[in-house]
Amino acid sequence: MLTMIEFPHLKRIVEAALLAAAQPLSLAQLAALFGENEVVGHEELARALEELATDCAERGVELVEVASGFRYQVRQDVHPWVARLWTERQTKYSRALLETLALIAYRQPITRGEIEQIRGVAVSTNIIKTLEEREWARVVGYRDVPGKPALYGTTKNFLDYFSLKSLDELPALSEIHEIEDFDPQLTLAPVAPANVDEATDADNAADDAANEPVADIQTPEQSA
Repeated sequence: MLTMIEFPHLKRIVEAALLAAAQPLSLAQLAALFGENEVVGHEELARALEELATDCAERGVELVEVASGFRYQVRQDVHPWVARLWTERQTKYSRALLETLALIAYRQPITRGEIEQIRGVAVSTNIIKTLEEREWARVVGYRDVPGKPALYGTTKNFLDYFSLKSLDELPALSEIHEIEDFDPQLTLAPVAPANVDEATDADNAADDAANEPVADIQTPEQSA
């Protein structure tokens, strides 16, 4: 026997699921919450999400869509106060790491050697390791040239972390050229590599000098 779920109740279910989830939820994942006998279509779910987003208009949180699905997150205008809930020091990333990440994001797929050619210095192995451990970058293939160097690209976690639905939403390079302080909005739930033959293992003095922390980035673990 089919069971009809009233729309107000559907909204409450979707809202509760998004708040309880440890990661963004897609329409398919939300639909999977309902049994075979419960009649809930994607159009109804989309309408529920739209209304929940509207309900947040005057609240300190907002419902946003990122690459992996939908999630609630703290609005930027109240972020400085909410961030005080976490007393531990924010994670700091070097200019060298941020430049490497930007090159991967905007020039992907790109090899480590190509990154080094553009930056003019060797890329520290620790930078690549950090990006992979953060699951912001991964090996997406290998260049068909001698040595088969690994090609790097960004991940869904990268898009989720910076509240992007797709790479098309990346700001123009001219807009971020002078940005030194990345501070993404807090999410209300924690946002949840391949082996590569290193072309070079150089951690030279130039990269070490550039490795001085210059940017504070709110870590996903500091999400509520």
